[in-house]
Amino acid sequence: MEFSTWRSVSIISFTILAFLGSGYSQQAPRYSFLNQAAEAPAISYYDYIIIGGGTAGCPLAATLSQNHKVLLLERGDAPYGNKNVSNMVNFPDTLQDTSPTSPAQRFVSEDGVINSRARVLGGGSCLNAGFYTRASPNYVREAGWDGRLANESYEWVEKIVAFEPTMPQWQTALKEGLLEVGVTPFNGFTYDHEFGTKIGGTIFDSDGNRHTAADLLEYANPEGLTVLLHARVSRILFKVKGRSRPQAFGVIFWDQNGRKHKAYLNKGTDNEIILSAGALGSPQLLILSGIGSRDQLEALNITVVLDQPMVGQGMSDNPMNAIFVPSPNPVATTLIQVVGITKFGCFIEGASGSNFVVSGSNSEGAPGRNFGMFSPQTGQLATVPPKERTPEAIARAVEAMNSLQEYHFQGGFILEKTRGPLSTGFLKLNNQNIDENPSVTFNYFKEPADLERCVRGIEAIERIIKSPGFSNFTYSDVQMGTLLNISTHFPVNTLPRSSEDTRSPEQYCRDTVMTIWHYHGGCQVGQVVDLDYKVIGTDALRVVDGSTFRFSPGTNPQATVMMLGRYMGIKIQNERFARQEAKRKNNS
Repeated sequence: MEFSTWRSVSIISFTILAFLGSGYSQQAPRYSFLNQAAEAPAISYYDYIIIGGGTAGCPLAATLSQNHKVLLLERGDAPYGNKNVSNMVNFPDTLQDTSPTSPAQRFVSEDGVINSRARVLGGGSCLNAGFYTRASPNYVREAGWDGRLANESYEWVEKIVAFEPTMPQWQTALKEGLLEVGVTPFNGFTYDHEFGTKIGGTIFDSDGNRHTAADLLEYANPEGLTVLLHARVSRILFKVKGRSRPQAFGVIFWDQNGRKHKAYLNKGTDNEIILSAGALGSPQLLILSGIGSRDQLEALNITVVLDQPMVGQGMSDNPMNAIFVPSPNPVATTLIQVVGITKFGCFIEGASGSNFVVSGSNSEGAPGRNFGMFSPQTGQLATVPPKERTPEAIARAVEAMNSLQEYHFQGGFILEKTRGPLSTGFLKLNNQNIDENPSVTFNYFKEPADLERCVRGIEAIERIIKSPGFSNFTYSDVQMGTLLNISTHFPVNTLPRSSEDTRSPEQYCRDTVMTIWHYHGGCQVGQVVDLDYKVIGTDALRVVDGSTFRFSPGTNPQATVMMLGRYMGIKIQNERFARQEAKRKNNS
């Protein structure tokens, strides 16, 4: 089938599918460059091949497509037409979906904490709670980024995906509580990262519709971009013979029907392959392609292209500990809107409302209950220590939840996220199966400073709950005791009570730790990639995504990951044009 023909068929197919999703009111874009991998040619050629259509890959592809022929390979589907992705109230259902085609692929770290990785165009911006905030100026400087270009790149992203949220009473009470316990000053609504309490941005618009990194493809040049869905890249190809450094020149990918395809770089010294497959996917693909520690590669029977033992090292996940606060008064549905940026190393945020009331069904088919993003169904079962969060424990928690009265579910969560973190772990592969999650260890609270920050965060949350500003949404101590005694198997985390909880504050943090889905590392700058995000020791290969981070930027990394995609797209283009101009002058 000719290129123009299979593209036209794909446009029609995608347009029909996009409008079949029930409950999705936002019109799906008619991207002419969006195709199914099964309809792609067996062999094709491009100037840039980007692996991973996620939070960084989409803005990177949109930018590079302005002047070059770009292929963007995404292993998942498009988010459009999926009401669980697109609607704020339904978004926890995606995290609960453990089917093979779910946009959220569940994995469990060796620490025992249940987690998710994105498998959808737009990446993690399709799965998260929507909070939008920039990194701090110090973070930008330490990363070696040009401050002006970083700000321009943030603004480019914000024109499409970022909004100012409304402020219902529960979020206003959280703001007042934060200020009353000393998380000052109040910085108002801002995308900037500053100490104190602020109202951040959101990627949900006023109608509750999610806007994602996939929407940034609106900026793309349709003539310069091809996006393939359900394209599972299994290996990057390298030229090695007769070269001092391996040079990337193509990729092998598989479509949804199990057919193999190859995509190659066009001839030219400036063309590149760019990995944007995320903190798990990028190191995984480097190892599968022969770049990693020699011992691991030989154990997996993978030909060594480059002995690089730092691939997969420096893995981190910000610890989160969330506390449910039952409310005597009704609360509106809110996701993360207010954040307290403390000077002792914690970020304090909250979410509330009907997304914690009724959803799903129990084993008998009757309506089931959950607490949305903090529910056992999403793997956030903080009432048992991490390695005890088995499927059986989750089932018991769901059963207990279904036995409770509806008023137990009225309220919200206040959480603390540990800044950084300082604790790190590692990633390794168990086999050569690209569809299987790698094994990852995050070593939560390995560093004492992380544990100290958690303890101080929990203490701050307790003070907020008891503050006058939050009093309309809390029970008195007597009423709280009665409420908790009624639900002896309350399947969510509440404040520790000295009469019933004899654990130390440190042990409480360890036992109740969950993920906030901000994991990063594995291809860090200075270890695996240089300051230009080129893979050290190779040619024509970069990594541009959160796997390059040492610390998670800001209170939520998605804004910075999207910014990085745009930022590096501009830098790559500018550097390419500068080289071409210098060559032209030398030849004239």
